Amino acid sequence: MRLQFETVDVFTSEQFSGNPLAVVLNAEGLSSAQMQAVAGEFNLSETTFVLPPQDPAHTARVRIFTPNGELPFAGHPNVGTAFVLARIGQSYGRSIAGDHVVFEEKAGLVPIQLIKDGGAVTGARLTSPQPLSVTDEITPDVIAAACSLSEGDIEIANHRPCIASCGTGFIIAELKSRTALAAASPRADLFGDHIAGYPTSKVLLYVQTTEDTTDIRARMFAPLNKIPEDPATGSANVALIGLLAKLRAESDLTLSKTILQGFEMGRPSLLFASAEKRGGEVTTTAIGGHCVAVMAGTIVLK
Repeated sequence: MRLQFETVDVFTSEQFSGNPLAVVLNAEGLSSAQMQAVAGEFNLSETTFVLPPQDPAHTARVRIFTPNGELPFAGHPNVGTAFVLARIGQSYGRSIAGDHVVFEEKAGLVPIQLIKDGGAVTGARLTSPQPLSVTDEITPDVIAAACSLSEGDIEIANHRPCIASCGTGFIIAELKSRTALAAASPRADLFGDHIAGYPTSKVLLYVQTTEDTTDIRARMFAPLNKIPEDPATGSANVALIGLLAKLRAESDLTLSKTILQGFEMGRPSLLFASAEKRGGEVTTTAIGGHCVAVMAGTIVLK
């Protein structure tokens, strides 16, 4: 069996920056175990597998795997897969035209708007498949210890560390300074001892800044998912923008933020996040960015 794949760097306009993604274009007939094995072989933070849609009104069914498990939804895999399929112009013989695609995923339907420049597809912007939910609070000392910080580095004036999700959950914690953000380092042993018992063990740290052209700098650690650090995490940052909108006092609000992630890894990634709040409730969250193609090839399964 021969599988066709492409790789793409997501949330960047430069090759070998941003967050790399592998997209397997003809995954029909693969078992879940085979998909997991292929994802483990790529060993990227995520690999997507494109399948025919169950509803012909949609573009494709997409499954997302990390090196050690499947995700119901993720940001950069959707943005990158939409970019790849739109550039090819078809999937399983069905034409892809216009400025929108819709993916069927375990978390629900993911509508995606294509970003174009002079007719050429340069990226994509997704709307989250689920409304914002904010649940468990985590004590600052737990986050500090797991991320090699002091408890005083955790900012709690705006919110305490908590779990937020728009389809995939993350522990989100604000820090007081860029210095603290740069110093953070995940300790897998303490993740296992103190964070593994929560509904999610993935941690997004962020700091709000006015020092450059970005509004937020962020880092995401998931050592228990075999991802010590992720260069760009759309699903985490789309939950973050929803959380920030929820915390604002305004009943009606459109909030937009530019987020820089991956800088400390040498793979800077730029994400454009937005949220709509109406009647005191966050109604829509979205994340997008640019992409650049890197590789294409064939996997021979025996």
